[in-house]
Amino acid sequence: MGGGWLLATNALALLIPWLMKLAVEGLQFPTRALHHPGWYAGAIALAALAQGVVRIFSRTTLLHAARRIEFRIREDLYARLLSLDLPWFDRKRTGDILSRFANDLTNVRMLLGFGVLNIINTVVVYIAALALMVRISPFLTLCAVVPFPLMVVAVKRLSASMFRRSRRAQEELARLSSQVEENVSAMAVVKAYCREEAQISAFRETNSRYLDCNMAMAALRGAMLPVMAGAGAVGTLIVLFLGGERVIAGVLTLGDFVAFNGYLAMLVWPTIIMGWILNLMQRGAASMARLNEVLDAEPAVREPDEPAAGAAIRGAIEFRHISFSYGNGLVLENLSLSIPAGARIGIVGPIGSGKSTLVRLIPRLYPVPDGSILIDGTDINRLALKELRGAVGFVPQESFLFSRTLGENISFGKAEANPAELHTVTRLASLAGEVTRFPHGYDTLVGERGVTLSGGQKQRAAIARALLKDPAILILDDPLSAVDARTEEEILAGLATYYGSRTVLIVSHRLSAVRACDLIVILDGGRIAEQGSHVELLARDGLYAAMWREQQLREEIERY
Repeated sequence: MGGGWLLATNALALLIPWLMKLAVEGLQFPTRALHHPGWYAGAIALAALAQGVVRIFSRTTLLHAARRIEFRIREDLYARLLSLDLPWFDRKRTGDILSRFANDLTNVRMLLGFGVLNIINTVVVYIAALALMVRISPFLTLCAVVPFPLMVVAVKRLSASMFRRSRRAQEELARLSSQVEENVSAMAVVKAYCREEAQISAFRETNSRYLDCNMAMAALRGAMLPVMAGAGAVGTLIVLFLGGERVIAGVLTLGDFVAFNGYLAMLVWPTIIMGWILNLMQRGAASMARLNEVLDAEPAVREPDEPAAGAAIRGAIEFRHISFSYGNGLVLENLSLSIPAGARIGIVGPIGSGKSTLVRLIPRLYPVPDGSILIDGTDINRLALKELRGAVGFVPQESFLFSRTLGENISFGKAEANPAELHTVTRLASLAGEVTRFPHGYDTLVGERGVTLSGGQKQRAAIARALLKDPAILILDDPLSAVDARTEEEILAGLATYYGSRTVLIVSHRLSAVRACDLIVILDGGRIAEQGSHVELLARDGLYAAMWREQQLREEIERY
């Protein structure tokens, strides 16, 4: 549709020089004129008016189409982003991803809107105008286009350099966006350590590199426009000299000469705008390449080709000689562990021993080898991700809250939860008493990342969110690190009434949080160093007993 309106616009534009030719010839040879000069004047005015109206429709149609394409790409980009897994996000910066959604998408939209509009317009004008010029005078047409091959060679070299610089500029902009996002998120840290000047200096350096890239692109664009304009100007000069001679010699009529110059003038703007189009194409191509990196990315954690069909998950977990690394050495090494359904398992150990990694593998947040983890006797790689993760309630170390109300954050995994259910899980997480003191209860906005809540409140809200799912497997990855000992006891007592037949895995650096577990596993260097009940491990007088005595001594010192 937009292309049709654009063709109509150019047809009317091409009609005007021809009408001028007929008008001039009518004045020069009145006896051969088909119409009165006033008729031609009216026709030219009418054609110009019609061209203006049709141009509005052509531009709006094409530009609206570009907006709709941008909308679809943004949706596809977001859908692809949510389908990717943690290994992909571990390699990317948040600012870089946001830059692709904002700046790169804008560049693509500009290419699909103004770029396509001007590309179609340039092609149509060149083909039609050159055809009409050849009809008037093949010799003059050849003379007019002589400078153009040299222009094409020069522009081709400039555009190749522009693509490289445009890609680099987009990457620098991504770094700039990432730096801003990090500093805004960590503003409390920046101010606490008086690093404002250092961060401003670092930002200035990144911003300078971005400026240099854009200035280099501006220089190339500045060189491209004179080359194109110069080619058109040289062609016009040749036509004025040779065409004037042919009019004087009587080989060419004055009307033909006027029309020829009219068509030649129509080529000047498309020639000049071609430099801008090429710049737009290079920026759009560089941005589309960056968007394709996301659109073509494939998650390492995939849905099984033939998901196993079976009964609801009960929660028996078995690790079989599992080894895992993030790429820099093994985090877990040949670890085997069997957990019966409904058991309470505590996982402790030194920092970096692989505790969090072990529990993250259960809901397949990272890829695991076939046959290395089984749930109810079924390889987790054969379970549908929705079924597997729907059966797991996971509370990570860092409790993330969205910029929404407290109630919406807690019910994130179960949007249809009613107030009674919200109250039940917040009571179990020892948060219900504090909710009553919030200005709007569950409708209280918690701010970005839950900034209005304390660390302990955020952790308890995250626990309540996991409990609301009513999962068969509950994973608590050090969820009580930000609460005091008394609150920890309250939460553990509340959770004890909730566990029931659920399988519970508690990762904690506080041994008091796991002493009531059926089995306590001590990891050291990615291996199981010890396992047993609290009493058994103390009697064994090994690593667990040493850790217990150290924590008891520390608590005594803190009391005094």
